[in-house]
Amino acid sequence: MKTMLLDINGKAVTVIAEPDTPLLWVLRGELGLVGTKYGCGKGLCGACMVHVNGSATRSCAVSVSGVEGQKVTTIEGLNSRESVAVKAAWQEVDVPQCGYCQSGQVMSACALLAANPQPSDADISDAMNANVCRCGTYPRIRAAIHLSAKKLWRGPHARDGT
Repeated sequence: MKTMLLDINGKAVTVIAEPDTPLLWVLRGELGLVGTKYGCGKGLCGACMVHVNGSATRSCAVSVSGVEGQKVTTIEGLNSRESVAVKAAWQEVDVPQCGYCQSGQVMSACALLAANPQPSDADISDAMNANVCRCGTYPRIRAAIHLSAKKLWRGPHARDGT
């Protein structure tokens, strides 16, 4: 067991765990941040997506010691401009069906828009291919990401100044 200092959702958090423990287990079991979902445990489905230094990262596939000294953001701590636009578009387009994968989908969409505020369909496919939706809401996810991009560029804090 090792004592580690983590930056989770902008707060310094001390955890005691085996260094190779998946970050997902620490987030859910030790810190009670259950918005990050367990899907497959093998880094294949994206349900456990978080941001590590702003990049979408599968928390089941990274060890807790691997994020020491880095900024980890979970769905509970997501409060960027992109997240406001994505959450609004998700509701407007009515994206979720069962909803289980949605926290991971939102995390990936926000990371995409932060890096590429006007993504093409190909950009969206590339960024979102790490996320599986068993209900098949991919067309609504794509539509919501495009709508989010429009909201970001036309909203009250638009990047083009309008």
